[in-house]
Amino acid sequence: MAHLLAFIGRKTISFVKYVGGVILLLGRICKGLPRLFGDRRLLVEQMSLMGVNSLPLVLLTSVFTGAVSSVQAAYQFKNLVPMRYLGTAVGKAVVIELGPVLTALVVAGRVGASIAAELGTMKVTEQVDALETMAIDPVPFLVTPRFLAGLIMLPVLTILADFVAILGGYLVALLFLQVSSHTFLSGLKMFFHLGDVMAGLLKAFVFGGIIGIIGCYQGFQTRGGAKGVGQSTTRAVVISSVLILICDYLLASVLF
Repeated sequence: MAHLLAFIGRKTISFVKYVGGVILLLGRICKGLPRLFGDRRLLVEQMSLMGVNSLPLVLLTSVFTGAVSSVQAAYQFKNLVPMRYLGTAVGKAVVIELGPVLTALVVAGRVGASIAAELGTMKVTEQVDALETMAIDPVPFLVTPRFLAGLIMLPVLTILADFVAILGGYLVALLFLQVSSHTFLSGLKMFFHLGDVMAGLLKAFVFGGIIGIIGCYQGFQTRGGAKGVGQSTTRAVVISSVLILICDYLLASVLF
């Protein structure tokens, strides 16, 4: 029992320390915002790396997400629900849930790992220490552009992902499920609400912040050379993915 209590105590302290470190880093990010606005080149560069370079993977994932949504909805509707609701089911599922969440998970795997590896390498090779030695705060220079790029680009990627996923579902319904274009599109428009789109984009905004802050924090916590960089990269992806799913549930409970 004593060992169990000690284990729980260590994990609790570690969790509180981690949360506190992330909150302190967020505070330093907010403090460094005015400096970033004076040098927008850093932000634009990170937006390009996070958004444009992620497009092929996000769009490929999205088209098959919409396709499988259409197939599964048609299977569930068979002999139970009229096929005119197929477009409704695909549109709602993609816009509210699948688009934001799957896009965030894909970006977390690609961008979150990249951020943690890049900053972790800079940490273990003492490049971050060199910036501090020259009286340059590394947070506005390294962290703030990546965090803001996540906040901005993930909603943009989600909009594109929603469009491509719905298009994929539409093509599958048209070509393989014998559902006419008019039937699918009329169902899609029947229960379309702008509030659903805004809720999905709000989720994407939060997920983008999670990916940026966790990747940067893990990078700055890297210790132990190449092995430490690998461990930080893995932790960044795992923690970001878990937090995305937890926040998805919490936001869904509040918004819907």
